[in-house]
Amino acid sequence: MERKIRIMVAKPGLDGHDRGARILARCFRDAGFEVIYTGCHQTPEQIASAAIQEDVDLVGLSCLSGAHKYLFPKVVELLKEQGAEDIAVIGGGIIPEQDFDLLYKAGVKEVFTPGRSLESIVDWIRENISVQ
Repeated sequence: MERKIRIMVAKPGLDGHDRGARILARCFRDAGFEVIYTGCHQTPEQIASAAIQEDVDLVGLSCLSGAHKYLFPKVVELLKEQGAEDIAVIGGGIIPEQDFDLLYKAGVKEVFTPGRSLESIVDWIRENISVQ
């Protein structure tokens, strides 16, 4: 029996609007994933540390404040520095399309913006995240 995909949903930075992150966490749970939600106002260091401690397969970052160009790459960088580059990072929120390429180059695997269906996000995870 294959173990469940473990996902951590995190809100980095000063953004306190977490309704979307909570909806995603519930959606992921209902889809059969194991979910850890860290809450708002997490630093990249806290997120990377928690992801490693919780042995997650995927970190889903949510940002509505516009700080995604710094916060998302920083989480990826910290995971790599700590030997956890096998933990995939995805991001979502109010992210302009012109920022996608910068995030992809920094190691973010996918970017989801408002309008994407929850089903399409779950499908992407099932197709792209494997458990060991």
